[in-house]
Amino acid sequence: MKPIHRRFLIALGSVALAGASSGQAVAQGYPAGPVRVVVPFPAGGGVDSMGRILGQKLSESIAKPVVIENRGGANGNIGTEIAAKSPRDGYTLLLTGAGLVTNPSLYSKIGYDPVKDFDPISLLALAPNVLVVHPSLPARSVAQLVSLAKARPGEVHYASAANGSTPHLAAELFKSMAGVNMVHVPYKGSGPALTGLLSGEVSVMFLAALAAVPHVKSGRLQALAVTSASRLAAMPDTPTVAESGLRGYESSQWYGVLAPAGTSEGILNLLNSHVVKVMQDPDMKQRLVNSGSVSVGSTREQFASHIKTEIEKWAKVIKQSGARVD
Repeated sequence: MKPIHRRFLIALGSVALAGASSGQAVAQGYPAGPVRVVVPFPAGGGVDSMGRILGQKLSESIAKPVVIENRGGANGNIGTEIAAKSPRDGYTLLLTGAGLVTNPSLYSKIGYDPVKDFDPISLLALAPNVLVVHPSLPARSVAQLVSLAKARPGEVHYASAANGSTPHLAAELFKSMAGVNMVHVPYKGSGPALTGLLSGEVSVMFLAALAAVPHVKSGRLQALAVTSASRLAAMPDTPTVAESGLRGYESSQWYGVLAPAGTSEGILNLLNSHVVKVMQDPDMKQRLVNSGSVSVGSTREQFASHIKTEIEKWAKVIKQSGARVD
């Protein structure tokens, strides 16, 4: 080896070791104070609820206050941009959901890049929807719904909380894979959409499991399938959409926590270990089961892969559906 190359490699190795030692040193002194978690949605929704559950448990784990800050607006874009531009010191995190990967395709311009501007920490949980129908619709299985929609193209109406929402896109993926034409009826929020479904204004909806279970048990709605890859513990007798004939179908709301890109590796690894510990806690798992969700707690690499896969998947669905928000 030439002397200059050898000196270069030795110097490069010294820099890498110094960087690693510096990251470990930063992590050893972290956190020295409160950690802010930006939730880019108003209080009361699913992402906010997940944030508050995590915040309480994470605060106990790191022995420091965890402050939830709701910065809603533009389907999560405002708060997400705020988090992306925050200091890269581990004291500002982002807790968000599937909007992170769908908004780039739904909006002509957003103030952040979901991959380049964030360092993933952990995928927290999956929250599948349930494909439900009003009892007046003569369909008691996915196969029957598909047959009905094909026989009556444009006559079956489905509800969603808003254009571009997770339930809307779940239905568009279903339409694409099943080859059916159902008409989208967007409401101003999940509450009005559910009211429209219960009253019979619309016949079909991909509804959050937490909201669906009580109405299915009461008989006011009929559950055809769940959108997750496996059956839900809260609805063990309800098959998945994939089991029901649409192989490969999967669509779930999800929750994850990230940090601004450039945050110390030591801090990211430390946060990941705390978050995974929280998500594997038996009490946390049971709380999520009760809400129709599934606890995950992933590695940083698994979450990064999940984000990239979801961006590609939903970009195709959105392009095919023509869905736009602005």
